Amino acid sequence: MTKKRKHQEDFQKVKLKVGKKKPKLENATETTFKTKAIQIPEQLKEDGVLPTQNRKLNIKDLLSQMHHYSPGVKRNALLGLKDLLSQYPFVIDAHLSSIISEVAAVFTDKDSGVRGAAVHLLQFLASKIRAEQIAPFFPLVSAHLSSAMTHISEGIQEDSLKVLDVLLEAYPALLTDRSIVLLKNFVELISHQQLSKRLKSREKLTWMLSVNPNRRVTSQQWRLNVLTRLKKFLQAVVDGSSETEDEGLQEQKDSPHSVRNPVYVSWKLHANNQQHIQLFENGGLRPKINSSFRLRSLSSVMDSAGKGLSSAENLKGFIVIIIPLLIECWIEASPAQSAPILGNVLESESQQLMQQVLSIIHLLWKLTKRQDEPCKMELWLRKSYLVDFKHHFMRHFPYSLQETVKHKKKDSFKGNKYCMTSSNSVDLLLLNLTLCDIMVSLASPSTLQMDSDWLDMIRKFVTETLQDGSKLNSKQVNRLLGVTWRLMQIQQNKVATEPLIKAVYTLYQQRNLLFPVRTLLLKFFSRVYQKEDLRTQRIRSRSKVLSRWLAGLPQQLALLGLRNPELSNQLIDIIHSAASRSNKELLQSLQATAARIYDPLEGTLVLLPAEAQRRLVQLVYFLPCLPASLLACLSRCCIMGRMSSELAATLIGILRMRSSFAGWKCQVQDNSVNDVDYFSFLFSTLIGFSREELTSLQGIRGKPHISQTQLSPVRLYLTDLDQFLHHWAVTEMVCHSLSTIPSQSQCFDILQTGICKYLVGLVVIPDSTAGSVLCAINKLLDQACILSETLHKFLASCCYSLLYFLLTLDKEDAEHVQKRDMLWGSCISALALLPRLLRLMLQSLQVSRICREELPVVAQLLRLLMQHGQLRSHMITNEFLVQQIIKDIMTLKSGEVQEQWLTDLHYCFNIYLASHPQGPGPVNAVY
Repeated sequence: MTKKRKHQEDFQKVKLKVGKKKPKLENATETTFKTKAIQIPEQLKEDGVLPTQNRKLNIKDLLSQMHHYSPGVKRNALLGLKDLLSQYPFVIDAHLSSIISEVAAVFTDKDSGVRGAAVHLLQFLASKIRAEQIAPFFPLVSAHLSSAMTHISEGIQEDSLKVLDVLLEAYPALLTDRSIVLLKNFVELISHQQLSKRLKSREKLTWMLSVNPNRRVTSQQWRLNVLTRLKKFLQAVVDGSSETEDEGLQEQKDSPHSVRNPVYVSWKLHANNQQHIQLFENGGLRPKINSSFRLRSLSSVMDSAGKGLSSAENLKGFIVIIIPLLIECWIEASPAQSAPILGNVLESESQQLMQQVLSIIHLLWKLTKRQDEPCKMELWLRKSYLVDFKHHFMRHFPYSLQETVKHKKKDSFKGNKYCMTSSNSVDLLLLNLTLCDIMVSLASPSTLQMDSDWLDMIRKFVTETLQDGSKLNSKQVNRLLGVTWRLMQIQQNKVATEPLIKAVYTLYQQRNLLFPVRTLLLKFFSRVYQKEDLRTQRIRSRSKVLSRWLAGLPQQLALLGLRNPELSNQLIDIIHSAASRSNKELLQSLQATAARIYDPLEGTLVLLPAEAQRRLVQLVYFLPCLPASLLACLSRCCIMGRMSSELAATLIGILRMRSSFAGWKCQVQDNSVNDVDYFSFLFSTLIGFSREELTSLQGIRGKPHISQTQLSPVRLYLTDLDQFLHHWAVTEMVCHSLSTIPSQSQCFDILQTGICKYLVGLVVIPDSTAGSVLCAINKLLDQACILSETLHKFLASCCYSLLYFLLTLDKEDAEHVQKRDMLWGSCISALALLPRLLRLMLQSLQVSRICREELPVVAQLLRLLMQHGQLRSHMITNEFLVQQIIKDIMTLKSGEVQEQWLTDLHYCFNIYLASHPQGPGPVNAVY
């Protein structure tokens, strides 16, 4: 019993009472916890308003479907993305990273429909996304593109070329930054590596063209597709190069007279230290530093892979791989080796492939010329590939097209068998010219004897093409002239170059040439002339054809007129360049055509824009002779307002420099400008109107064109404001030219004779002419000058007519109000310089002959003359005349209420004249 009781004590059962809580166990686990809510209203709000497309799917839903296993779902997601982004373009910026990564990932999708939809979406996105936006994500796009181009599936490879087309069109600069990887991908698309048979080790791997029978297209067509994209890619590399150097005639590195922007110098601003002129030691706008050192570009700090084809090492490596493959492609497409003499006839598809082969080689050649040491690159290319090129390329040169033509259209291609274009728009002439360009780049004057056989073939082909007369487009002509220029550099003797220049001139003489073609021909001849002019006089042998071309330029300029301003500008630049070098033939032709070029009505000068007019005005300086007829035309050009007043002033200054009054210390050209003709030019320009125009003005009567007064025999013809301001600006330059003539008294006598002969006696005179005459008198008058009585009376009449016009001018007439200061200043200056002129004008104020409406005007004029400081002493001298005029006015106004203007007149007389001690006394004492 005792043991049993002890056992029960160890395991006692706890008795629970009703209504009491169960006690917690000692090893119980606490399971209670507390929570707090997290507020994310913005995120929840955005999810609620994401735009959706017609299937009610937003951008996140569509992007998530891109990972679906079903090709149909992925294709619908791509189509939905395009639909959504076209409706809501702002979604692109918000989700650009996700969109780019998802679209690029399906470049290698197994389903062709998905890949096609991806290409269409990428094409749509390329039109919406700028290059700087996609640049951070472009490495990812480029990686997916490389993966697609090297994929094992033929369909993915074919679609990768479509992706490449889109990227080349939209982002060429971004794509060419990764040129090394992509160029290797191009090579792998058409070839595969194999171990060289001569070497059993893997020291040297060669590439050979691959043939895949599983493709949907033939091997030749596939290679054509790949090479077409490779050509576009290399073109983008060339275009993106820092040294922009276009093909053909655009390569003018050796021409010192390439296009330069001239420095415009205003000597007035320079004299006042308001314009700084920077001069360089060797001339030009940029300093030329002759140094053997070269600054290292930033790209040189990168490795060779980062520099791409700008590295000579990378470019050589790619050329070594691609040229043998291109030659194999050429061999497959070229005519059969056992063909007869007409074996150079090509089929259309073969021609396309050969065109792409030559275009790729041509682009690679252009890249080699942009290396640091282009001469070494040219020597390496010649040593490596000249033999193969002569054997394969030149063997059947030139190439023509085999095309089935109906009998009716047989004569349509009779002009040039090499200029035909096939139905697929492949330019056969361009193929031959590209081949010529590649080959002549491998030749040089030192290798002329070794290369004479194939150079003669190219020279013959170029000459026949130029002389054939067929219609050539600008691209063909550019390449053709580039080859011609290279041939002329290789063999620089006149016997070889003259036939080429003559052939180009034959093409130049054709009518209805396209403007780009005409421009290229002009650039070619200009370049040839500049190159020829650089030779020393001792060894210079002027080309007769070139001289004939130069002599015809002024006549072409005169005939062209306003029909093509751009072409006219080019002609003017070439003429200016040759004239500045004193080319005899051109100057003679320019002299003979000058009357037509500077005709004031229909001449080239007045028809072209301002910049071309400036160049034509500068040509006047180079004319051998300036006869009276030409000076008359130039005077009319100055005063008709069809060129600016600044340009007219420039022309007047040029003629002054050509005259005998320029003050040259050395002997100038004899009889270039006759003194009599020069004075006639200045006087005609000063008057501003021809004799016929002044005669026609005499019949005009009444307002608003005529301002007349009963006290002066001269009536004023009111010119337009623009015409007046132009005439006044020209007058200032004419007066400056007259003031520089050493004998001022003789100059004044000539001016006085001209005024008395052509102006005195006219009833109607333009206001600008009257003001210009007074301005010239003020400028030239000195103590030795003696005015005739006739001129005195004429000037007095002009002064009163001008002053009356200014005093009766309506303040609301804004056009004529702007003339006030200039005309008033001329009249006051003339009256101050010539006391007799003031006396004659006062004597003409016979108020008894005028109507009452003109009395206030006379009174106001007298009051202003008395108040003017420069005239006060002269007015005191003529006090009796003034007093008599006031007395006559009082007589006419007697018996009437005295008006305010009469009171003001009395006041001014008493203040300025009557109070003078030498005067006869106040007016009140007289009246």
